[in-house]
Amino acid sequence: MPELTEEQESTQFDFERYLDLARRRHIYFLVQLFLGWLVVWGSSWILPTTYKSSTLILVEQPTMPESYVAPNVNENLQERLQSITQQILSQTRLMMIVDKLNLYADAKSLKTPDDKVEALRKDISVDLVKDTRNQEITAFRVSFSAHDPVLAQKVTNELTQLFIGENLKVRQEQSEGTTHFIEQQLEEARVTLAAQEAKVKQFDAAHEGALPSQQASNLQILAGLQEQLQNQQDSLNTAKQQRVYFQSLVEQYKSLHAAGRSIDGTPTGVTALDQQLNSLQAQLTDLSSHYTDSYPDVQKVKAQIAKVEKQKQELLAAPKTGSKLANETESTPLLQLQGQLQSNQLEITSRERAIAGLEARINEYQGRLNTEPATEQQLDDITRGYEQSKANYDDLLKKKNNSVMATSMEQMQQGERFTVLDPASLPIKPDFPNRLKFCGMGIAAGLALGCLVVFLLEFFDDRIYGEKELKALLPITVMAEIPEIQSPVDEVKQKRRVALGWAMAAIIGAVIVAGSTFSFLRG
Repeated sequence: MPELTEEQESTQFDFERYLDLARRRHIYFLVQLFLGWLVVWGSSWILPTTYKSSTLILVEQPTMPESYVAPNVNENLQERLQSITQQILSQTRLMMIVDKLNLYADAKSLKTPDDKVEALRKDISVDLVKDTRNQEITAFRVSFSAHDPVLAQKVTNELTQLFIGENLKVRQEQSEGTTHFIEQQLEEARVTLAAQEAKVKQFDAAHEGALPSQQASNLQILAGLQEQLQNQQDSLNTAKQQRVYFQSLVEQYKSLHAAGRSIDGTPTGVTALDQQLNSLQAQLTDLSSHYTDSYPDVQKVKAQIAKVEKQKQELLAAPKTGSKLANETESTPLLQLQGQLQSNQLEITSRERAIAGLEARINEYQGRLNTEPATEQQLDDITRGYEQSKANYDDLLKKKNNSVMATSMEQMQQGERFTVLDPASLPIKPDFPNRLKFCGMGIAAGLALGCLVVFLLEFFDDRIYGEKELKALLPITVMAEIPEIQSPVDEVKQKRRVALGWAMAAIIGAVIVAGSTFSFLRG
C-alpha cells in the first residue's frame, strides 16, 4: 500500500516542489526576465526609426451613366492600376522624385542612381481596398517609408499626384487610341463600301434593261410590242389584199378600155370607177367589222371612196366633150389605179420594215427575260457583298461616334478618376520599430531566458532540496522524520530573501510597465 501511494503521488502535479523551486531560483529568473526585456526593448530605441506616410485614393466612377456614354477604355481597374504602378515605379519617374527631393543623399551605401531607385521602390507600397463583398476595387492606399516624417509625407504627395495624373493620361491615351483605331477601320470600311458600290453601279450599267427590278416593265413592253406586231401583220395582210385587188382592177380596166364601152353603155371610165367604188365599199365593210371609224385604214378607205365618187360625178357631168377630152378622162382612172397600186406597194414595204423592227425588239426583250435568272443570281452576290460592307460601315460609324463622345468625356475629366480621400499624413510615431511591440517581445524573450536559466541551474545542481528526493535515494523505508529547526538568524535571512524577491519583482514589473507606457506614448 505505501508503494502504491507513492506512485500515485509521483504521477500528480508536485506543486510544493515547483513552489520551492520558485523560492530558490526567483532572483535568477527575475534578473534574466529583466535583462531579456531590457535588451529587446532597448534595441527598439537603438535601431533606426522609419516613418510611414499614407494616403487613401478613392476610385470615383464616371459622372455620366454608361447608358448615355459608354467608356472606350479598359474597364479592368486592377489591370490598369498595375500598369500605372509599373509606369510610376519605373526608373525615370522615380529618379525624378529622387532628384527633386534629394533622397538618400546621406546614404553611403547607395552610390549609384540604380541603387537609389531600387531603395525608393522598396520603400513604396500600394494596397488595394475592395468592397464588402471583396469583388470590386473602391480605393487604394499609397504609402512611403522614410527616416524623416516630413520627407515621407512629401514623397507620398508626389506619388499621389503621379497616380492621379497618370490615370488621367492613361485613360485619355487609351480613349484617343481607341478612337483613332476605329477611325482607321471606318476609313477602310468606307473604301471597301465605295468599291462594292462601284461594282453594283457597273453591273447595273452593263445589264441595263435586264435587271430583275425591270422584269415587270420588260413584260409590259413585250406585250405591247407583240400587240403592235399583230396590228402591223393585220395591216400588212390588208395591204396585200388591196394590192391584189388594185392589180385586178388595172387588168380589167385595160381590157375594158380596149373595147371602148361597157355592157350598160356607159363610158368605160365610169364603169371602172363603179367597180373601184364597189371594191372600196367591200374593203370598208371588212375593215369596219374589225376596227372603229377612227382607225387609220378605215379613214383612208373612206377618203378613197369620196375621191372616186367625185371623179365619177365629174365624168358623168361632161359626157359630150371632144374625143381628146374623153380619152384624157378615160385614162385618168387608170393612172389613179396605178398610183394607188404604187402607194399600196410602198405601204406594204413600210409594214414589212416595221414588222421586222418589232420582231427584232421582241427577240431582244425575250432575250432579256431569258437571262434574268442568271443576272439575278449575279446581282444577289454583288448586292450581298455591298450590304455586308454597308452594315459594317454603319456599325463602325456608330462606334466611332460613341468613341468620340467617350474621348471628349475623358478629356473633360468626366470619366473614372482618382480622388484623394485622405491626404498624405504626417506620421508622428515611427512605423518601425514598433516599440510597444518590441516591449511585448522583450517580455516574452525575458520569460524564455529566465526559464532556460532556471532549468539549466536545476539540471547541473546535484544538491537535494526536497523530502521526496531524499526518500527516493534511501534504500530503506523512513520510519520517522525530524522537522527542520531554524535559528532566528536563519529566519531573518529567509524573510529578507523573500522580501528582496518581492521587491525585485515589483521593481522589475514597474520598470517594464513604465517602459511600455513610454513606448506607447512616444511610439
